[in-house]
Amino acid sequence: MKILLTGGAGFIGSALVREIIQHTNFSVVNVDKLTYAGNLSSLKPVADSERYEFHQVDIGDDQAIAQIFAKTQPDAVMHLAAESHVDRSIDGPAEFIQTNIVGTFSLLENSRKYYESLEGEKRENFRFHHISTDEVYGDLDETGLFTETTPYAPSSPYSASKASSDHLVRAWHRTYGFPILVTNCSNNYGPYHFPEKLIPHVIINALKGLPLPIYGEGKQVRDWLHVEDHARALLTVLQSGLVGETYNIGGHNERQNLQVVHSICDRLDALRPIQIEGLSSYRELIKHVRDRPGHDLRYAIDASKMQNALGWSPKETFESGIAKTVDWYLENEQWWSEVLDGSYQLGRLGDEKS
Repeated sequence: MKILLTGGAGFIGSALVREIIQHTNFSVVNVDKLTYAGNLSSLKPVADSERYEFHQVDIGDDQAIAQIFAKTQPDAVMHLAAESHVDRSIDGPAEFIQTNIVGTFSLLENSRKYYESLEGEKRENFRFHHISTDEVYGDLDETGLFTETTPYAPSSPYSASKASSDHLVRAWHRTYGFPILVTNCSNNYGPYHFPEKLIPHVIINALKGLPLPIYGEGKQVRDWLHVEDHARALLTVLQSGLVGETYNIGGHNERQNLQVVHSICDRLDALRPIQIEGLSSYRELIKHVRDRPGHDLRYAIDASKMQNALGWSPKETFESGIAKTVDWYLENEQWWSEVLDGSYQLGRLGDEKS
């Protein structure tokens, strides 16, 4: 199988590319615009494979995307290219509308035109797999889980743009008979994660002796999914999912944000004790700051459809996954140091008053 994969230089995309090249005999055509969060160094382990090729192209560039389809003749599309940070969407929503909605529309149309040119078994087996987020559902109270039929109620410009893209993909299936699959995942974490997200941000700030910012009281609950478990799940859906179906992918690992930060601090305390005079634990660097505007209280996914229909379940517990993640950042300081040498700063986004 040859997969045209968008956003393959991003966090989840690069994990998926590594999974495909290292653990299958499939080929990958990676299409990525290389925005601030795209990082080709995340693909160094597989970049020399003869089954991997890269094109620096915006998914909204119709002519370039059409040429890639014509040249590579993929058997499937896995669409991960997206602006994905809630705080950035609060500061500047326009890019989220452009990439996540208009970009998805452009890719859908190019994919549909290509699909309609196919014949026989290649047409019958073609799939467009759209990778989305659980944030499209809004938030939950202290009980309950998101299912594949939970009504959409996005809270941020980011989640609204992803909800819009989900609706477009499903409309292309209903209207044109275009063979789609949709997955909505919970919060990912793991190696090569861009430092603006909670877990890498806290690890790196701690190692630099900087404050560890916690929104509000830190009681917001997320279901944490190790990115390598997610990559395996995405391939499972692509190969075995039913056309037109949605599959929710979760880690079965609900934690409050404050609990996540405590787990990171405790792992760091054990492996690299804090060297700041007067402090005995990284926990003492925690600083509570004003909450994010419109911050969802709780996300939690019911992933039973993935398990019952497709036989997938996560391999990592939160404890095993967070230990591996902290260890990776300790062992790969060069990677994140090079990321930080660029335009990204370890500051807070989404609230200019902070």
